[in-house]
Amino acid sequence: MPEARKGVVHMKALVLRLVRNDEGQDLIEYVLIGTLVSIAVVLGATALGTNLNTWYNNMAGKVSGWAV
Repeated sequence: MPEARKGVVHMKALVLRLVRNDEGQDLIEYVLIGTLVSIAVVLGATALGTNLNTWYNNMAGKVSGWAV
């Protein structure tokens, strides 16, 4: 077998091995899921913080009204 032909066979085997190997794909999927969950947590915490701030400000106004 000529040397050039050996290189072609080796490249085909390498490409087939990379196409069949899906471990990296699984990792990327987990990273994407983790990113989406993180974004949801940050948005939820922001909304909760805003609502709590409003509630405490309303309570502070009521307590100040009682003290006068």
